[in-house]
Amino acid sequence: MRFLLVLLVPVLMFTGAVLGMYFQPPGLKKFYAVTGLQPGGGSDAPIALPPKIDLPPRLAETMLPTDVVGLARIMPRGDVSVVAAPYGSGDARVAEVLVNVGEQVTKGAVLARLDNRTALQSAVLMAEANLAVREANLAQTRAAVQASRDEAQAVLDQAVANLAESEATLLRTKELFSRGVAAQATLDAVHTAEESARLAVTRAEATLNRFSAVALEDQPDVIVAVRNVDAAQADLERARLDLARSEVVAPIDGTILDIHATPGQRPPAGGIMDMGYTGQMMAEVEIWQDRISAVNPGQPVEMVAASLGVTLQGRVDSIGLTVGRQGLISDDAAENKDARVIRVLVALDAASSAIAARFTNLEVIARIDTTAQGTP
Repeated sequence: MRFLLVLLVPVLMFTGAVLGMYFQPPGLKKFYAVTGLQPGGGSDAPIALPPKIDLPPRLAETMLPTDVVGLARIMPRGDVSVVAAPYGSGDARVAEVLVNVGEQVTKGAVLARLDNRTALQSAVLMAEANLAVREANLAQTRAAVQASRDEAQAVLDQAVANLAESEATLLRTKELFSRGVAAQATLDAVHTAEESARLAVTRAEATLNRFSAVALEDQPDVIVAVRNVDAAQADLERARLDLARSEVVAPIDGTILDIHATPGQRPPAGGIMDMGYTGQMMAEVEIWQDRISAVNPGQPVEMVAASLGVTLQGRVDSIGLTVGRQGLISDDAAENKDARVIRVLVALDAASSAIAARFTNLEVIARIDTTAQGTP
């Protein structure tokens, strides 16, 4: 047990020293203030503060104490858009790519086609044929209903004429019977004929009423035929939507930045290609949390990268609302991987946007002039 304690004591002392240096209790802070010493073995930056960024000479020469510096990434406005395969494309492969890197396209333009297009086109043709059949059946049903209505009207007209003739015959027969010229049997026969003619009119009126009581479009047979046409149209629309899934279209207006697939390949999980609106380039700057209070929208920003022969100019466009872990790191990744930053978006001016349009995701160093008039 004593040997275990001997081993634990150095570990506990080291842990306590690290925690004390990191959190710096009031007594330790006063000690550093009196002695002028700094934690970190003489390091220029205290523990838990962001590391120092090595400024290019052109920035270092004009650097002011009020300037805020951060690492930044050049990107199109709205960032890079990933163009993925259409939803529901299944196991389809890329059949052809219709654009090249650097080509400008408009929203909705076809960028690539998949190899399921032929089968989906056949489905559209079948749906169109089925719709044509249903429409022909609807026209036939309307014509049949109209013909039945006309026939019923003709039958009624004939029945009415027969009834008029039967009534006239009955009157003549009654007069002859009253004179003793016609026999009782003849009168009965004529009376029966008149009743039959009257019943024929009633039957013809009922038949006509079945076709004329409602409008032609409200006839049951026509309604069924119309619903069949609607169903066929829905099938056609679905087939056309399926056909649209065989085409990869541009989600925005912009420039093709990179292509990740060639004909014959399955669409990669990371997207078929990348595009962005390079007409307005932006910079995403990571500003350390202890310096963000001096940054306001509208302040001028200067950006420098070793690969650029000129500096880029812009103004603060917006300031993020969350504190996150640093994503852009210096050459020593272990040095600043735990720094807490707020992301600031900078809009480049027209001249700088034209230069930066060829350098999406380029890492630059941004300097924000906090003394300039901004929008708090």
